[in-house]
Amino acid sequence: MAPPKQNKRLAVFFACALLAIVGVSLLILALRSNTQFFHSPSAVTKDGFVPKSEVFRVGGLVVPGSFESQSGTSHIFMIADFEATENDAPLFVKYSGVLPDLFGEGEGVVVSGSIAPNGQFIAAQVLAKHDNEYVPDLPANGS
Repeated sequence: MAPPKQNKRLAVFFACALLAIVGVSLLILALRSNTQFFHSPSAVTKDGFVPKSEVFRVGGLVVPGSFESQSGTSHIFMIADFEATENDAPLFVKYSGVLPDLFGEGEGVVVSGSIAPNGQFIAAQVLAKHDNEYVPDLPANGS
């Protein structure tokens, strides 16, 4: 028979291990439900595309020459896949609001919104992406 102290240590060890397993499981479940991915423009424009929810994200590059500002806060532009091929169709996007500073033609964006009955993507939010070589401007005095 094992000494009483050894049984108590074993019980504490297994209780801590069980709590750790439950905690990690809850963390993984919470992270999985909050993860948001984006679709490619070519996938959205294909026949038979059905989004999992009414509001979803689409990511791609703003097609050069497609950006048009109809008024101060009403914009239309097209986005294409990051690595588009000849068969991939760009997605027509309409957005009402202020665009981010990094937004520009040929730049990466992620738009969040829904598809209108006419096939146009109505964006509720536009996020501009920057490359991994972004370096902030240094102050003029060098300090």
